[in-house]
Amino acid sequence: MEDKDKLAALLKLSHDLGAPERRLAILGEGNTSTRLAQNQFAVKASGCNLETLTPADITACDSQRILNLLDAKQPGDAAIDQTLFDARVNPKAKKPSVESIFHAWLLTLEGVEFLGHTHPVSVNQMLCSPRARDFAEHRIFPDEVVCCGPQSVFVPYIDPGLALAREIRDRTQAYVTKTGAAPRLILLQNHGLIALGSTPNAVLAATLMAAKAAEIFLGAAAIGGPNFMTEAQVARIAGRADEAYRQKELKL
Repeated sequence: MEDKDKLAALLKLSHDLGAPERRLAILGEGNTSTRLAQNQFAVKASGCNLETLTPADITACDSQRILNLLDAKQPGDAAIDQTLFDARVNPKAKKPSVESIFHAWLLTLEGVEFLGHTHPVSVNQMLCSPRARDFAEHRIFPDEVVCCGPQSVFVPYIDPGLALAREIRDRTQAYVTKTGAAPRLILLQNHGLIALGSTPNAVLAATLMAAKAAEIFLGAAAIGGPNFMTEAQVARIAGRADEAYRQKELKL
């Protein structure tokens, strides 16, 4: 997919995630991004609305400039802001989201071309509860495995910005080392979710299925559950050829 097609796809993904009836993000909540050529990526600008995002609200950035922040010696907020401004490919573009730092790193993972970060009401009901880790580390029905992967990366609450980006990097790298693949879902305690995928469809599907899973978890918990799938059951669904075929047809 060429950069211009990726930007058009990113715009549509943003509108899909920002649709008010889905209750995934309101006002300036959430952000989206895609990998571009020449060591660049495009990300939603700070303060813009996913539902009404326009091409002018998407900022192309130099990936390496932002990635350098991850290993910098505790830069202050002003220095981080300046780096975000300096990373813009077009100096007249809007300021990229402060969460661009984790977008830049996650887009370096093999197979990850698009990201969607949202704050779904149903998912945050789980992530703001004592059962947040249970929700992240278990699966309760087959389609959750298909769309969200066998397990999510769970990130305990940490201040948004550079500190959060570093924690996401460390925990996601541990997941990749353990499983050999990038996660489909990262769950941020008391915050929201990040869906990763090779296509916009994969990001949207993981987000919507996570929201559905949260509703089912909450309903099951009200009557003594949920009944978690076993590791063997999850592995069976994740490895089935027919499910891989369905993922391909759905562009997941």
